[in-house]
Amino acid sequence: MRFPVSAITLDLDDTIWPIAPVIQRAENILGAWLREHAPRTAELFPLEAMQALRHEVEAEHPHLSHDFTRQRLIALERMLRSGGEDIALVQPAFDAFFAARCEVEHYDDSLEALDRLAARVPLAALSNGNADLSRIGLMHVFAFQLGAREHGAAKPAASIFHAACDRLGCARGEVLHVGDDIEMDVLGARRAGLRSCWINRPDEHGATRAWPGDEPPPDLEFPTLAALADWLDATHMQDLQ
Repeated sequence: MRFPVSAITLDLDDTIWPIAPVIQRAENILGAWLREHAPRTAELFPLEAMQALRHEVEAEHPHLSHDFTRQRLIALERMLRSGGEDIALVQPAFDAFFAARCEVEHYDDSLEALDRLAARVPLAALSNGNADLSRIGLMHVFAFQLGAREHGAAKPAASIFHAACDRLGCARGEVLHVGDDIEMDVLGARRAGLRSCWINRPDEHGATRAWPGDEPPPDLEFPTLAALADWLDATHMQDLQ
């Protein structure tokens, strides 16, 4: 399929890098920090208990579904209070977690593909997560980063897609949103009037996910960002002919 693309909005977690190992490592580092600085809290909240509390906070505060940072801070304060320790440790504990959360390992194709995409059209990061592209070292590739916490609503809400289009100065139908999540990225973008690209990466066994049969397919589907960059290069070459 060929259509005009004036700009691209990109999901981050599980699109540019895998998120599960990042969060696991960050929570392990947080646990080590607590063992050193808040040992009673660390004893009460080993990794599984810490994760369970984090899910409890999420369920108790649905109005914060767009703000993973605030959810984590609430959980840390509750943990420290339970341990009878100084709640002034909430921020430094979060800082230890967040520094590790921003230490990501990109998919093999991501960095080169991002450079190729950015050479063609403006890129904007559009994420429900709280990764900091400046810390990660990728901000130079993007025109801006718009997070759900900053915007006040998470994907698949149409408003966050529309806000990104407005900042890009592009009509919605000329913006391609790229992401791995069927509901948050592909269907959310379509409902908001954007074009959609599903990054359907193979798992460790080489298998890809099946598209749900009751939904119209995305405009584009690729196994990697590199394949998307190939498509965009080819589209631009055709436009020049």
